[in-house]
Amino acid sequence: MDQRTITRADLSEAVFQEVGLSRNESADLVEVILAEIAGALARGETVKISSFGSFTVRDKGQRIGRNPKTGQEVPILPRRVLVFRASNVLKSRINNTAPTTVDVEGE
Repeated sequence: MDQRTITRADLSEAVFQEVGLSRNESADLVEVILAEIAGALARGETVKISSFGSFTVRDKGQRIGRNPKTGQEVPILPRRVLVFRASNVLKSRINNTAPTTVDVEGE
């Protein structure tokens, strides 16, 4: 399997090719979308992208962990974690199968 990483530049280029905006406008559009998603997640909101998936922020409480090298107990502080849940459409596309439920609007 190819381990290529998609970058912001790749997304901008795709917008440039598909939509026909200038390269600068395409890059700005990608930045605005990513900033909006990041801002919503920072505020604790859920971001749902139809036919792709949902991003949510989950609070994890404090717990006791163990240093694997020394065996010493160490407190792990409370934190927020980002969780992504892929849609059935995306899961099906990845597995090259027909989706079990279609939540696609306009396709």
